Amino acid sequence: MISTNKTVEIYYLVDEFLKEYDAVIKSHSLEEGAPKKRRNRKFTMSGSEVMTILILFHFSSFRDLKHFYLFVRSHMKSDFPHTVSYNRFVELERKVCIPLAVFLKMKALGQCAGISFIDSTPIRSCHIKREKQHKTFKEFARKGKSTLGWFYGFKLHLIINDKGELLGFSSDSGQCRRQNPLETHGLPQTDLREALRRQGLYLERPLRTALH
Repeated sequence: MISTNKTVEIYYLVDEFLKEYDAVIKSHSLEEGAPKKRRNRKFTMSGSEVMTILILFHFSSFRDLKHFYLFVRSHMKSDFPHTVSYNRFVELERKVCIPLAVFLKMKALGQCAGISFIDSTPIRSCHIKREKQHKTFKEFARKGKSTLGWFYGFKLHLIINDKGELLGFSSDSGQCRRQNPLETHGLPQTDLREALRRQGLYLERPLRTALH
């Protein structure tokens, strides 16, 4: 069970960030010559509430977002009194994807404590047998291979410290053969080890030529 204090703490951080984020976006947005009339009615759930629920989901033990959201609607009414249907929540979720990524990059990353772990995992758009019929991410998703076999979708790259805190992340299409991020300077492995050693960094395992 997620405590109310934890929920309020996360909501406060997210809400303050979104105020700053919206102000920066507005100050850098181009003005339209003849502005169109648009409905400016507020959503039932604010962006801060949607982002807070998405963050709380990763603190929970639920395996999928849908069942966690149904739990929020039933057992966390005091924290989120104005919830919407799950289908509507998915629509609102799309609107906070970019702010959530920026929040994670700027406010929620851990600190390197000397030991870091780098790995990648596939994000499947559909079953590999349906790759020809898939349309949602047709322009972006690609066929790739991981240690668990072939997949169709994207690949997520993560860096964490020895405490399990996230230090960095990136994503690309599934077919990209992402070279080892430690080989970006094109140095031979022995020279790279020496260059890293002078910075107080040590490699515990041999480098691979490519990460599949």
